Amino acid sequence: MKVFVNGAEIEATESENVGTFLLKRRQQVLRKTRFEGNPRGMFCGIGVCFDCIVTIDGIANQRACITQLRDGMRIEVTS
Repeated sequence: MKVFVNGAEIEATESENVGTFLLKRRQQVLRKTRFEGNPRGMFCGIGVCFDCIVTIDGIANQRACITQLRDGMRIEVTS
C-alpha cells in the first residue's frame, strides 16, 4: 500500500501504526512546540501523551502512535 508523507509517496505495510512507520523511516521529529519551537516526537508510544501529534488526511492533532496506517493516507509532520 502507499501513503504520503509531506506529499512524498512511500510504500508502507498495513500492520504498522503511523508512529512506527515514521520512526522506521528515521522521522524522529514530528512537530515543534508552539512557543519555543522545541522538537517533539514519539515519547510514550501508547497514546497517553501528545508529543507525537501529526496531521492525518487534513485533520490536525492526531496521535501517530495509536493511528493505524491506511492505504492512501496523507500524513503531514512539521519537522
